[in-house]
Amino acid sequence: MEHKQIHSGEWTLSCDVCNKTFSHQGSLITHQRIHSGEPLLSCDVCNKTFVQKAYLMKHMQIHIGDWSFSCDECGRAFSWKHSLVQHKRLHSADQPFLCDLCNKTFVCQSKLVMHKRVHSGEQPFSCDICNKAFTQKGHLMTHKLIHSGLRPFSCDVCHKVFSSCVNLLNHKRIHSGERPFVCDVCDMAFIWKKSLVRHKRMHSADQPFLCDLCNKTFISQSSLVMHKRVHSGERPFSCNICNKAFTQKGHLMTHKLIHSGLRPFPCEVCHKAFIRKDDLLKHKRIHSRERPFSCDVCNKGFCVQKDLLKHKQSHRGEWLSSCDVVI
Repeated sequence: MEHKQIHSGEWTLSCDVCNKTFSHQGSLITHQRIHSGEPLLSCDVCNKTFVQKAYLMKHMQIHIGDWSFSCDECGRAFSWKHSLVQHKRLHSADQPFLCDLCNKTFVCQSKLVMHKRVHSGEQPFSCDICNKAFTQKGHLMTHKLIHSGLRPFSCDVCHKVFSSCVNLLNHKRIHSGERPFVCDVCDMAFIWKKSLVRHKRMHSADQPFLCDLCNKTFISQSSLVMHKRVHSGERPFSCNICNKAFTQKGHLMTHKLIHSGLRPFPCEVCHKAFIRKDDLLKHKRIHSRERPFSCDVCNKGFCVQKDLLKHKQSHRGEWLSSCDVVI
């Protein structure tokens, strides 16, 4: 009976101090330790507190990078088994929790509750330092690490530090060249899912951000801001070693690897080494003679896309010449 309350969303037991509700007695008793003044167990990395040692041990898996539970369909890894179970429902289409406002379905009740905040605009978790609000408690906890200054996760390639293991794993794709998010229209691949979402707007013609100087449109506000630096000449990101300046922070971070001397990706044919794995893959086409980018006018092939784009300008010049009319 108690178990069925989890699926029905029925929470019958409430805390007499804060009125938070629970589906079974054990959870209520554990929760009440927060109010009892009983000493809590604290994480020595991020200072988050727990009422049980088992909860603390599970939490520590986030910091030590223990992602033991992996999906046998897509390879995605999780710190906890129950997270893997929920994730696998995405592949099976078993998403029994329905939003009555937009009919979107979810794998568990808690995700439905969080989703409904999109419709209500509710952001119940706010930072007690800067008052920034969040829809999820986990997002607030990650945010608060910014104020603590704790960045316990370090990249072993460029030594950049991060406040969470997830952010570090995402960052390391820059070095590995991994691009798991692929556009189903043009097969272009991306490091981050948000980059894929922005890219797909190009195919839908949804580019709502307009430059008031040249009328060019963009898929995001950040892309418009970066574009405007073309007009202003602004380069706000400068290297503290050689003072070279860049329009984008990502370009600066890639540049700084030059000064670090780190080139972890060597070519096994000629032993030339590279800062990033995707640079190595491009280089290896020289040895394999692979030419994946071909001109749709003359079928000439190229190792890298930018060389193809330069080449196509020559055809444009030929086309303009053919259009000349002698009067």
